[in-house]
Amino acid sequence: MNTDKLLEKCRETGKINREEIIALLSLEDQKDIDRLIAVADEVRKENIGDDVHIRGLLEFSNFCRCQCNYCGLRADNTNVERYRMTESEILEVAKGLEAKGIRTTVLQSGEDLYYTADALASIIKAIKTNTTLAVTLCVGERSYEDYKLWKEAGADRYLLRHEAANKELYEQLHPRGSYENRMQCLRWLKELGYQVGAGAMVGAPGQTIEHLADDIEFYRDFQPDMIGVGPFIAHPDTPYGELPNGSVQMTLKMVALARIVTRTALLPATTAIGSLEELGREMALMAGADVVMPNYTPMGYREKYEIYPNKRCVTENPEQCLGCLKLRIKSVGRTVATSQGHARGKV
Repeated sequence: MNTDKLLEKCRETGKINREEIIALLSLEDQKDIDRLIAVADEVRKENIGDDVHIRGLLEFSNFCRCQCNYCGLRADNTNVERYRMTESEILEVAKGLEAKGIRTTVLQSGEDLYYTADALASIIKAIKTNTTLAVTLCVGERSYEDYKLWKEAGADRYLLRHEAANKELYEQLHPRGSYENRMQCLRWLKELGYQVGAGAMVGAPGQTIEHLADDIEFYRDFQPDMIGVGPFIAHPDTPYGELPNGSVQMTLKMVALARIVTRTALLPATTAIGSLEELGREMALMAGADVVMPNYTPMGYREKYEIYPNKRCVTENPEQCLGCLKLRIKSVGRTVATSQGHARGKV
């Protein structure tokens, strides 16, 4: 397959088929990989410009009912000190984000049914009443009725990583999970009018290039508004604790291809890639990403939200993190966005 012609196709339309996706994921020559990343950066610049959106992440509970084989919050992990934040604590953080000029809060937790649909609706309404923030939820699989209630309460976006577009791999990663239910939840969220986020780990145990191609085809066909792509990082208190971490290089290829096949999706430069590589977030921004998510979980809680170990910035003051992130954004020739950063064409 002619790499030059394939990269030109990526630049011009992004309408690439499975064979072409696999060819690009299989690139090994660093010059060719650099060219792929450069094309993705061109697609990003042409379609969405230079803005990078800052989202304030708040991890409000680390309780989880799931048993995902890779996650340190899994229900059976007894080495986690669990916590839950109150509505007033969450609202205080949200007000602080607005005061800092951040326009979106991301409310993330394990799958914790302690927070009923009504309780979360109350939190959303409180944030919407007392701030001008956009609200993104990331609380896992719930019912259609729950999602509907939260949308009516004012939630703008919902992150629900699909984790693996391949059913067999999904079930290996999630021994108690249902692939069909995960995909149904994503369809419900889109139907209800959320700006919908999907995403998957790169380098997950048992994952092949064919599985990664499944993920890119899913992004191409489902066209999520947001896509989280980060490397697998082994957590010692999980069944995958002794396995190797994912590859930064393959993660960058996946970020680039996600940009190429969606053109306008919001793509975070994830904390995970920054945890494996000092300049990982800058590298992701240069591969097509346009979002960063500094952690505003209060000190005393944040180190307990350990999906994977050695998370970058977990012990640092978020006030310092914001200034540092803005400098990092500017260091790669990008600008700090001042809007809420809604999905293109949605608001």
